Amino acid sequence: MKPAIIKFGMLKPRMTRFGIRWSDGRCRPSNLRSLRHSAIVLALVMTLAVTSRAGTVVDRVITSVNGHVILQSDWEQEVSFEAFSEGRNPDSFTEDERHAALDRLIDQELLREQLRPSQPAPAEQVSSRVAEFRKLYPTGNTDQGWHATLERYGLTQSDVEKRLSDEIQIMKLAEDRLRPSIQIDQRAVEAYYHDKLLPELRQAGGYSTPLNEVFAQIKRLLAEKKMNELLTGWLTNLRSASHIPTPESGAGDRNP
Repeated sequence: MKPAIIKFGMLKPRMTRFGIRWSDGRCRPSNLRSLRHSAIVLALVMTLAVTSRAGTVVDRVITSVNGHVILQSDWEQEVSFEAFSEGRNPDSFTEDERHAALDRLIDQELLREQLRPSQPAPAEQVSSRVAEFRKLYPTGNTDQGWHATLERYGLTQSDVEKRLSDEIQIMKLAEDRLRPSIQIDQRAVEAYYHDKLLPELRQAGGYSTPLNEVFAQIKRLLAEKKMNELLTGWLTNLRSASHIPTPESGAGDRNP
């Protein structure tokens, strides 16, 4: 499986996102239970590969995460949502970008498992996030224009609200679990200021900003970097303890 890239914080469109990369770690069946599970997945593949009048595959199993099946339609919706959040055409995604989206979908499911059972995200938070997305599109200022935009991406209002609710929960889970262990002291901020920020400002020909004016921003930046590292380690552990069959070799192909 290709290195995963989590866009943690996709709830805030066009704002800073955590970009997490971690080393390859494929999971393969290693015992009788895994083999039985693989047989179940194969049966699901046969069941879900329903054909239309023209014989076109409507949906199929791509992989599973601890028994939770990920379908081709789930993957397509993930690509559509990412394209929607970035203002891109889904057809512009390369195969590498599509597979990165699948990796993010797997990681989201691993984190979602840690939430169960869980209450839905507060409705006001979801509404606030939806409003942020609507501001990204000129047509979003009317309900008719907004729903027309969603339709172009193959999404519905319910799809967007469900996705944003899930991400709010996942973000809260990561914050509650990881944030308390993050401590950024003054020396770390000063080191970043002198060793990283000032050289970059000089190279760009800009003016040197006093440390006291950027102290808080640097501290937040270092905290987010540490958050990335901790989340990477957590996901690595979750993947190593999970059963995730290698996606089909031809899974990058879209349904006709």
